[in-house]
Amino acid sequence: MNESQPSEEQISNIVDIALAEDTAHGDVTSEALVPSALVGKASILVKQRGVLAGTGVASRVFLRVDPSLEFEKLIDDGTRVEVGDVIATVSGRVISILKAERVALNFLQRLSGIATQTEQYVASIGGLTARITDTRKTTPGLRQLEKYAVRMGGGHNHRHHLGDGILIKDNHLAAMHALGLSLREIIIKARQNAPPELKIEVEVTTVEEALEAAEAGADIILLDNMNPDDMRRVVDSIPAQVKTEASGGITLGNIRQAAMAGVDIISIGALTHSSKALDISLELEPETLRLD
Repeated sequence: MNESQPSEEQISNIVDIALAEDTAHGDVTSEALVPSALVGKASILVKQRGVLAGTGVASRVFLRVDPSLEFEKLIDDGTRVEVGDVIATVSGRVISILKAERVALNFLQRLSGIATQTEQYVASIGGLTARITDTRKTTPGLRQLEKYAVRMGGGHNHRHHLGDGILIKDNHLAAMHALGLSLREIIIKARQNAPPELKIEVEVTTVEEALEAAEAGADIILLDNMNPDDMRRVVDSIPAQVKTEASGGITLGNIRQAAMAGVDIISIGALTHSSKALDISLELEPETLRLD
């Protein structure tokens, strides 16, 4: 499981696309009203309890809009935050602060929402050994940032891209079965043709398929939408070196049952595709405003 940090180039490219989307035609409201010489300070405030993620990206947004702005981070990513906490302050030209505001907050709210939801899943299996991971069900273009947010919430990353590991899923199996290959033959074929350093993971839906996959040499068995009793049967029946992953239909209401079945990994697409943005706002501090 690859847990590399987003590169500086990746972050810059994402920020540039977001800013182009929002500011390519200027900020006509601020330009019509706010004197270019007006300077001041704004605070970025938490309005909902959660886990913080995205301060580095937010800082990049402000400085990309105006390198003369000063962004002071007050709380680190991965920290639990409460209503009223000040995440950071931004000082400089007000017109620049307002131009960057929405894009910066979009990143902060989205990534903090993912971190917050991940932390809830991690906390729900406290004391157990399973690892919570994300999936590739991410917002197009934002995968590296969203997977970073998962880590800030205490989770782990599954594959970052299609070259990050062999994962034989239902449609791969359907295509190969149509050619007359059995599950065992499919796994052997993958082993023969895949780079030797990559582990072989295969998706199954029944205990019998899981046992067949383990006997064929799979390194990881993905138990798709399997009930906890069947998960336990698989865990108890396969060699210890073969890892198990529970996936499909996992919620906060049933995740502990899956973890108690003894699986090694629990992957949850909802961490990234169904998280709710954390409520965060930017507010100018009137007493700091002056014409420079």
